[in-house]
Amino acid sequence: MTEEEARAWLEAQFDVPRETWDRLERYVAILLSAMEEQNLIAESTRPHIWARHIVDSAQLMLHARNAGEGEWLDLGAGAGLPGIVVACLSDRSLTMVESRRKRIDFLNEVIAELGLVRARVYGGRVETVPATQAAVISARAYAPLPKLLGSALHLSDKKTIWVLPKGRNAQNELEAARPSWQGVFHVEPSVTDADSAIIVAHSVTPAGKKKGRK
Repeated sequence: MTEEEARAWLEAQFDVPRETWDRLERYVAILLSAMEEQNLIAESTRPHIWARHIVDSAQLMLHARNAGEGEWLDLGAGAGLPGIVVACLSDRSLTMVESRRKRIDFLNEVIAELGLVRARVYGGRVETVPATQAAVISARAYAPLPKLLGSALHLSDKKTIWVLPKGRNAQNELEAARPSWQGVFHVEPSVTDADSAIIVAHSVTPAGKKKGRK
């Protein structure tokens, strides 16, 4: 996917208004400007930032369209991918969970700069986030699937939709999680990379547990 194709895809999928384009463009500029201070994104992705990072994040929203009311939680938010992109394109309340101080400060600065009033940052480990029932949970390059599910289970219920980009290891990670986890899991192809995939799940619960979660 070229950068021109990435912008066209965003327009086609989300009918992006001018104000949102401005926010996304400012976010891209902030990412590129901050690269020298923090290792936010790989240098090799600089020429393909709209495809490799913006569209790669935005596509997760397509798999969460049937989510109920409630918050979107993004785990290990890092540079704000996908959290900041989702906050730009959606009216849903969103919390980005991040434990590294420099990343926390960066995300708060981006939220303020872009005026993302429905977004916030939780500074701490995923395991310490107060229990809730998120409508959507995302995590990009956060942890292998079994560990990810274990650390965040208290933030979900059976209706929570998990959207987890896993690159080329999606199927392998899913197979590794099957002995310990049950639920409805499927693998969706990425629109930005034919070799990458996204694990989408709901009704997630530890294997062997009775299905009594609300």
